[in-house]
Amino acid sequence: MTLTLAFIGGTGQQGFGLALRFAAAGYPVVIGSRESEKAARAAEEACGILREHGYDEASVEGAVNEDAASVADVVFLTVPFFALIDTVKGIEGGIESDDVVVDVTVPLETNVGGKPTRLIRPWAGSSAETVAELLPDVSVVSAFENVSAAALRKLDEEVDCDVVVCSDDDEAKRLVMDLAEEIPGVRAIDGGPLENARIVESITALLIGLNMRYGKEDVGVRFTNVP
Repeated sequence: MTLTLAFIGGTGQQGFGLALRFAAAGYPVVIGSRESEKAARAAEEACGILREHGYDEASVEGAVNEDAASVADVVFLTVPFFALIDTVKGIEGGIESDDVVVDVTVPLETNVGGKPTRLIRPWAGSSAETVAELLPDVSVVSAFENVSAAALRKLDEEVDCDVVVCSDDDEAKRLVMDLAEEIPGVRAIDGGPLENARIVESITALLIGLNMRYGKEDVGVRFTNVP
């Protein structure tokens, strides 16, 4: 059975880029938004981009966030941190206990008017652990925080970045690792338990700073000597 993937907040840059890549890989994709019209426009734009690159059979639809979550097997949270709690509470009714929730959110200082190169520390320790507290009966995975949205949108190029995947559920972690490696150029790294998302999320702030200093938009991270 082919998994259906929903990207909550998928009209933003990171969610939209991931939606493109997974639709190109053959997965049915639903882009979620608080507004159905905005979701529909994003889905139409995604289909246009995919057709331009030869992915004529790619499936992308738009829906309000809760409806997107309710039809998905894997739910990606790609919203700003300040919207995370309200978003999760808004979709929890559409999430089943056997679904997997992938948190891609990074708690950057920009959420409170600060710098994009600095992190705020959530009370739970990380964004992903916050989601796990809000959804205690669901498998929560942390992944894709360090992948550039700009790199994801370049469908004619490989993504030069490792994806560190953290979770307390080994089966869910393996599922997301396998998904990650559907993106050309990506290597999935087992990042251990969910608490290690605290470290992974902080790497994003470093990468943003490197992009700014070197005039880039797609700096990634690679780990050496990992089989």
